[in-house]
Amino acid sequence: MQHVSLAPDDPEQSIPLLTPDQEREMHSAELPDTLPILTLRNTVLYPGVVLPITVGRDASLKLVKDAYAGNRLVGVVAQKRAEVESPGPDDLYKIGAAATILKLIKMPDGSVSIVIQGKRRIEVEEYTQHEPYLEAKVHPIDEVEASDVDPAELDARIRSIKELAVHIVNLSPNLPSEAAYAIQNIESPGFLVHFIASNLQIEVEKKQELLETRPLLDRSQLVLDHLENEVRVLEISEEIRSKVKTDVDQQQREFFLRQQLKAIQDELGETEGSSRDADELRDKLREKRDDLPEAVIETLEKELTKLARTNPASPEYGVVRNYAETILDLPWDHTSDDKLDIARAESVLEDDHYGLEDVKKRILEYLAVLKLKGDMKAPILCFYGPPGVGKTSLGKSIARALGREFHRISLGGVRDEAEIRGHRRTYIGALPGRIIQGLKRAGTSNPVFMLDEVDKLGTDFRGDPASALLEVLDPEQNDSFNDHYLELDYDLSRILFIATANYLDSIPAPLRDRMEVIEINGYTPSEKLAIARKYLVPRQLERNGLRDDQFTITDDALLLLVEGYTRESGVRQLERTVGSVVRSVAKDVALETAERGDVSADDVKERIGARKFFNDVAERTEVPGVATGLAWTPVGGDILFVEASVSRGTGRMTLTGKLGDVMKESAQAAQSWIRSHADDLGIPDDAFRYWDLHVHVPAGAIPKDGPSAGVAMTAALASIYTRRRVRHDVAMTGEITLRGLVLPVGGIKEKVLAARRAGISTVVLPEKNQKDVEEIKDEAVEGLEVHTVKRITEALDLLLEAKALEDPVELFTVLEADRQPVLAGDGAPLVVTNEPSSTD
Repeated sequence: MQHVSLAPDDPEQSIPLLTPDQEREMHSAELPDTLPILTLRNTVLYPGVVLPITVGRDASLKLVKDAYAGNRLVGVVAQKRAEVESPGPDDLYKIGAAATILKLIKMPDGSVSIVIQGKRRIEVEEYTQHEPYLEAKVHPIDEVEASDVDPAELDARIRSIKELAVHIVNLSPNLPSEAAYAIQNIESPGFLVHFIASNLQIEVEKKQELLETRPLLDRSQLVLDHLENEVRVLEISEEIRSKVKTDVDQQQREFFLRQQLKAIQDELGETEGSSRDADELRDKLREKRDDLPEAVIETLEKELTKLARTNPASPEYGVVRNYAETILDLPWDHTSDDKLDIARAESVLEDDHYGLEDVKKRILEYLAVLKLKGDMKAPILCFYGPPGVGKTSLGKSIARALGREFHRISLGGVRDEAEIRGHRRTYIGALPGRIIQGLKRAGTSNPVFMLDEVDKLGTDFRGDPASALLEVLDPEQNDSFNDHYLELDYDLSRILFIATANYLDSIPAPLRDRMEVIEINGYTPSEKLAIARKYLVPRQLERNGLRDDQFTITDDALLLLVEGYTRESGVRQLERTVGSVVRSVAKDVALETAERGDVSADDVKERIGARKFFNDVAERTEVPGVATGLAWTPVGGDILFVEASVSRGTGRMTLTGKLGDVMKESAQAAQSWIRSHADDLGIPDDAFRYWDLHVHVPAGAIPKDGPSAGVAMTAALASIYTRRRVRHDVAMTGEITLRGLVLPVGGIKEKVLAARRAGISTVVLPEKNQKDVEEIKDEAVEGLEVHTVKRITEALDLLLEAKALEDPVELFTVLEADRQPVLAGDGAPLVVTNEPSSTD
């Protein structure tokens, strides 16, 4: 027997070459009637072929040792299924090969490696022993001699087999070139067929089919078919290699190998291989299938099929996987159970927030209907009011009261429509919109969604987010919201949307129409005192590490903080001020200069500095021409002063104080009314012809606008012309007309509270605002006298002092000698242009 070395440096890597005579001698060798049966997994042994195997199973180890100590003959049979650990007769093929154990090597781990050589084919008749290993009666299968077939046809096939095998060796970079020389030197046709078959990369079933095929011509044809298929695969692989650079880094080499695998699978039609990511996602789909709509299931199945066929190195792979994961991570029909205990919900809302009765009432109504009806579309609320009144924290309390998840979306400064609707998947880095992302984080389809600062939405070339919110907040449409990323309908009708805003003017009318607006007004001093005592002080003690027995503060001190150190509708600045007081005590305790701190009104200045706000109304209105108006701002109510002065001139009017167009028009309307009623007020005509009027509204750097200063404008002008002072303890608000009517305005609660903070004792309001006054708690207006008027003449009777400081006729009448001709246009108001503003 000749050996051809495949690796010159390794003498064991060699191929034994059988001559035809040796092959005939081996086939004619006598075999015993009974042989021990050695089972093989994942391979088949052919006659003449030498095969190294590792023996690890206990039964096989016993068999090998006994046979090696005896005649070294065994029967070798392949298993039908490789996963069977202890195969029985039914798990084995009937046809196998008798073999001789050439070498036995014991390994350190207890297993044994052996080298066996097939002798001749055998057929198992029956198994005579099952323990400790299998033993069976066998009979040899006679081989069809090569001389019994057409020599020309056999020679042609053998040549073709050799040519194809050599071609495969040349195409395969992992096979040594010596293999081609060895194949060319094999003389025996039968051994050549068996040797090639043993080295083919084909399934065990196909190798077993070759072993069981008796005619040599048929066996050679089967081998030839498999070789031709292997050549096609290798040629395609060579084409792929020619298109891809070989001098690449590790990452590019991995991509190259994946491309090869994909091209081979495409050519063989075997692309339906299992993908670990696809399998994991399919398992997740099976788990959630009952909670998913049919359209979602169809989309997912299509995407997972695409994922399994996509090369993991392809950019599209990540896009498809992320899309499928996003769909599976959404809650869809998963909802949390609402806690329908109305008494408990009311208790939660009362514990977390003081006041806010309208909001609490609306939430309890929703909960009551939900309890009675079982299912209903959630309301879409908009909490509107100044900063610091608890709009955002109220959303968390509502979620806790309902037993739902809470998610907050800040819309301030959002200008891109895709923030709401998501990006289409054609864009790199596409993501769902904030609504879908919020649902994914919440984990349920019925959370409480807080759309914070909805009035701060912007718009630019990327779209209008406010318009995108129209579908989200429309109860008739949001049950089929379509995100651009998902491209699937999602039901948002179960979400309780709560929007917050400081003012409504900047919210588009169609969007405002879709929301139930609930106004949250500023707090009265007594309400702030209760909030500070119940919520702010305990929270600051906890944040600053003090115990309840280490700090006390009197109600007088808290009221001083409310009125002298803060000027706001909410309590945000008040909490910071309370925190400053608490920290000053914490410092003393930490320095061990005091064991506790008892803060009274007299101690406040020492701990946080001098008082910041004072009531200076009386000092500012002690001269004619100054009126105290009431204004509404986004941060609550405030007082403003309208100042008027006159000087010799030509009857021109100047307006300053950064007034908006509406406020300028209010001043012009006030002057027109004063001039038309000059006789009733005792004002000479010369006051409008030979005297200039200057109206100023401090502070000059703050923009101001709105019609509600009309009454204050009229009072200031009437005061300067009649020389009667405006009462210093009276504040006013209201729009005026040329007919002298006083029209209603907004923000009455904030304005009344601002008047009370400023030490005003009397407030003059439009008659039609009486209903707004009735909604204010009695304690908020305690000590405040409220008058409502229908006409400006009624207001002036309340606003102006009865006695004039000077006689307006004597003051404004111009001597004949001093009179000058009035040119065309003289006496017309002159308006100094100012920037418009948002303060009313």
